[in-house]
Order: sequence, then C-alpha cells, then structure tokens
Amino acid sequence: MRQRGIEPDVTSFSIVLHMYSRAHKAELTLDKMKLMKAKGISPTIETYTSVVKCLCSCGRLEEAEELLETMVAGGISPSSATYNCFFKEYRGRKDANGAMNLYRKMKNGLCKPSTQTYNVLLGTFINLGKMETVKEIWDDLKASETGPDLDSYTSLVHGLCSKEKWKEACGYFVEMIERGFLPQKLTFETLYKGLIQSNKMRTWRRLKKKLDEESITFGSEFQRYPFEPYKR
Repeated sequence: MRQRGIEPDVTSFSIVLHMYSRAHKAELTLDKMKLMKAKGISPTIETYTSVVKCLCSCGRLEEAEELLETMVAGGISPSSATYNCFFKEYRGRKDANGAMNLYRKMKNGLCKPSTQTYNVLLGTFINLGKMETVKEIWDDLKASETGPDLDSYTSLVHGLCSKEKWKEACGYFVEMIERGFLPQKLTFETLYKGLIQSNKMRTWRRLKKKLDEESITFGSEFQRYPFEPYKR
C-alpha cells in the first residue's frame, strides 16, 4: 500500500490486528496498535477487542485489563464480545472469583451480558461444580432481553446430567422443547442413557408422559431409542 502512496486507515489496521490476534502474535499486535496511534488513527471498539482477545488468549490477562482501562478512559465502551475474551480466559484458568467479579461489574455497567456471555459462564461454573452459581447465572439469563438459546439449554442439561441431577435435567429438557428448541441427539442420548443406567425408571416414565402431552415428535435419529423403558 505504501509503495503506491496509499496510507493505511483504521480499516486496514483493524484487519491486520485481527489477523495477528487470530495467530496469537501478542507483540506484533501491540506494536501495530502503537503504530496506529502514532499515526493519529483512533482505534475502534473492534480494534481494541482484537487486541484484548489476543492478550487474553496468550495468558497476558493483566495487560488486557490495562488495555481495557485505557479503552474506557478514551471514551470507548467495551462490548460483550470484549468482556467474553476475559471470561474465556477465566474459564481456562478455572478462576471462579475472577469470572464472578467481572460478571458483577459488567451487570452494574452500561454493557450488559449477551447470551454468549451467559453460555460461557454457565460452562465455566458447571465444569467447576458450582451449581448455586449456575442457578444464579441461569436466572439472570432468563430475565435478560434475549433469554437462553439452544446452547444454553444444552449446556445446562448436560451439566445437570453429569452431576446426576436427573429431575432438574428432565425439567429443563422439557422446558427447552416447550420453548421451541429441538434437543440435539447427544442431549437426548445423554439423558436417556443416564436415566436408564441410574435405574430412574419412574423419572423416565414421567418424562415420557410429559413428552406425550406436549405431542413431541422426534426425528428419525431418535427412533432407535425405546420409549417404553425396558425391565432389568
């Protein structure tokens, strides 16, 4: 570009920064942002988010937090995508306190969590076995403007199954269907096998009755599962 007398603009820098970010090139990403500012080009929300994402994915969380403060001081409000970079790093570190502190800060700020934010947090605390916190986050998600999506229900049902909380898992499984989300094959399979192996025949019968009441028709991929529970 420069050889042809064309100076890079904010879009050019944003594309380059996005590429460096995806390649986890933290130093190159920071250098390009410094060059961008030196040329008098103001970074955008997308530009900052690319750099924050790179720093978080490289484990340089403190530098990402400093950049977040710089971003806010410059009058640019972080988006949920920006915060999600931190939440994903907290998930990798199994840092429950860090995730909850940032989550509560986010709730009290101008930028509200997105459904993806809630899904990352659900997965984090389900894996850590903190089911009370999962309940808190789920209630917040239900009260949000967007509400839970298929990924939200899938994550929750699988998490409850892993903790052998069959009654709750069945309840959310039915709620998912009632809200118009067709469960993935793996979700149905996990719940079905778990109930059978745990000898929860009464729970399975209640679930089967509820599905019948809702007139649920499963696709051909579910037909190999016997809806009438077998006897041991």
